[in-house]
Amino acid sequence: MSYKKSCVALALMLCAQVSFADPIAQTKGKFEDKFRQLDESLPTPNIYRNAAGEPGQQYWQQQVDYKIKASLDEEKRRLSASQSINYKNNSPYTLKYLWLQLDQNIFKSDSMAEVTSTFGGGSRPSNDQPAKISLDELRNLQFLADHELGYQLDNIKLADGTALKFVVVGTQMRIDLPKPLKPKESLQFSMDFAFNIVEEDAVSARSGYEHFPKDARKGGNDIFLFAQWFPRLVAYTDYEAWTNKEFLGSGEFTLEFGDYEVEMTVPADHIVSSTGDLTNAPEVLTKEQQQRLEQAKTAKRPVFIVTEQEALENEKDDTDDSKTWRFKANNVRDFAWASSRKFIWDAKGYQQGGAEQPFVMAMSFYPKEGGDLWKKYSTESVVHTLEVYSRFSFDYPYSVAQSVNGPVGGMEYPMITFNGPRTELQKDGSRTYSQAEKRFLIGVVIHEIGHIYFPMVVNSDERQWTWMDEGLNSFLDGIAGREWDPQIPWGVEARDITDYMKSEQQEPIMTQSDSVTRLGPNAYTKPAVALNILRDVILGRELFDFAFKEYATRWKFKRPTPSDFFRTMEEASGVDLDWFWRGWFYSTDHVDISLDKVYKLQLDTKDPDIDFERRRKEEQDKPMPIFVELNEAEGKTTWVERNKDVSDFYDKNDRFTVTNKERNSYQQFLADLEPWERQVFERAIEENKNYYVLNFSNLGGLVMPILLQLTFEDDSVQDLYIPAEIWRKTPDAVSKLIVTDKVLKQVVVDPKWLTADVDVENNHYPRQIIPSRIEAFKREKSKELVERDIMQDSKTKLKDPKSKDKND
Repeated sequence: MSYKKSCVALALMLCAQVSFADPIAQTKGKFEDKFRQLDESLPTPNIYRNAAGEPGQQYWQQQVDYKIKASLDEEKRRLSASQSINYKNNSPYTLKYLWLQLDQNIFKSDSMAEVTSTFGGGSRPSNDQPAKISLDELRNLQFLADHELGYQLDNIKLADGTALKFVVVGTQMRIDLPKPLKPKESLQFSMDFAFNIVEEDAVSARSGYEHFPKDARKGGNDIFLFAQWFPRLVAYTDYEAWTNKEFLGSGEFTLEFGDYEVEMTVPADHIVSSTGDLTNAPEVLTKEQQQRLEQAKTAKRPVFIVTEQEALENEKDDTDDSKTWRFKANNVRDFAWASSRKFIWDAKGYQQGGAEQPFVMAMSFYPKEGGDLWKKYSTESVVHTLEVYSRFSFDYPYSVAQSVNGPVGGMEYPMITFNGPRTELQKDGSRTYSQAEKRFLIGVVIHEIGHIYFPMVVNSDERQWTWMDEGLNSFLDGIAGREWDPQIPWGVEARDITDYMKSEQQEPIMTQSDSVTRLGPNAYTKPAVALNILRDVILGRELFDFAFKEYATRWKFKRPTPSDFFRTMEEASGVDLDWFWRGWFYSTDHVDISLDKVYKLQLDTKDPDIDFERRRKEEQDKPMPIFVELNEAEGKTTWVERNKDVSDFYDKNDRFTVTNKERNSYQQFLADLEPWERQVFERAIEENKNYYVLNFSNLGGLVMPILLQLTFEDDSVQDLYIPAEIWRKTPDAVSKLIVTDKVLKQVVVDPKWLTADVDVENNHYPRQIIPSRIEAFKREKSKELVERDIMQDSKTKLKDPKSKDKND
């Protein structure tokens, strides 16, 4: 840099004193590349999965078809079944054995889940508090001790009757093949199995029965939910071969697509809801019920196939007869069903159009305990979910979508979901519910029906990467929820994750599900918030929605991995997002961008007649020294004031007086400038803009765009977006120059709380007295307000404070 250019650069001077520190001592480098390319960590693209995140030219997956006959013994609460399985080896590899999942074995006393269970549910123990055991925990222990649980397996054999050798390994079983199964070959085998059904309220499972002892029928009634109920083939994949991780409870399932034919023999007065299409309706439904189903296809509101009154009558009856319900489902990765005489059943047709599946029947099954809450909102929530999710992915590919009320709070399977919220029976016989229960029902139905898209169709590995179905689905259910009613808090805003992100008890999103201490915020909320930020802050909706839909359609009925999602989102959006995936999914960094200082730079004109006068005014604007102020207050006069007859040159000329020496120097400065330098300099003088340097610190470690709101002296406001790439060279701290015609009054970082910044107090300059984000948000969603059953409380009579009658 030449001397003249240095002079021009130094014309911009900070309006603050600058001190020079001692020479910087040598230190060890600590630079971390937050923008390092993620491909270094992702699997190498290959013929099965290419670099764009698409299925490769030789992508493959296995197919497993099932034929199952099951029988429910209601009195013994036991299921017995036989199944035949057709396994087609579409892989290029020869298989010597097959692995099956035996999920019911998780309840055995010697299962890995039971033996390695920790007291307190996995939370970190505290030495400060005495250990306590709850009645719920005692109930669980007693139920497991009192019942023989897990599978009884028999007659495992080939289609020709040859017995198959097998080894049970916890919740898995290896079947050794008499001869290797070569590529493109198929294998048929069968088995019998049975198990005692667990009481879901006692063991907190994903399926089981719920008992209603107060029903009119002698001995009460049950709702039976069947999931993870039959031995299922473990997925065999190109990225892991057999995905045989032990079932420990948190990690869900990785499964193969196939065709199912299933028949269930249940008490004759039961209603069955199931994956698939009912193929023998005339045998199990009355003519009136069939007519009602036909009417429901075009109804504006749900039509009752089984009314509440009919369900109440069913609750009273007892029968020794049975019926067999038959269902068929093609291209599904699992199969679940429910059975009870308590079920009210309503349905509504949804015309979604499209060539693949133009019509879908949305249905709900629930007991009287569901009340008006279920009557009004369950099936409508199903339809709403299909409308929203299809915009972001693909048309719903199946003929039915069902919501079933039972003991499971929320679980999903192809075409059927289990959802828990209910009404509260009051003393006057009415049923009421709080706003929280209403939100819970609508939210859980949207979430679980949404799972039929992710992962029941976009078939991700839930046990390894829980976020791929829970996180993506929570992101979409947040969109659907806000499109239902934005006044209801859905829990997927950036502010909902700040407390977790700054906590010590967390793991990266990419952590395998059974190793995560707080699965809710880790696998649901944090990835959902991340995708919200990616959509609305970083990419914008047009780019994000195009890329997300591309991902969904590419992997429809296929098995994506995280690398496929990351690569597709970048390839389809055209934006390098490696820094985003690294920060949000591979680290426990959090967002905390601090605005430390704002400096106003004053442009020196170099004209002494201008600059010296400006400096004189700056000096006059400084606060008066305290001793001068106190002397004046005491009435003291100075020597100069008392001796005005004595004066010299400096009484009329201060240090800011301009002389011709300075004027000559200014003229020489202008003459020495190159023509282009003078043109730039004079233009800057004429424009007389305001120059501000903003100093930021990245205290949380997670690089993010900087969202600024600038407020000026005329009270006008300007929003400014600075991409995350500003941190690429100095990820810990950066400075940004802001040039404006107006005088800046205030700067706020992330004023709308869009980036999950955990500390808003350091986002303001000048600093403000503000409540912390967490406290403000707690007040906003106070449980005291949200969880009140106002429906019931509004019936309360106003008491006379003077009355002595306690019942008044």
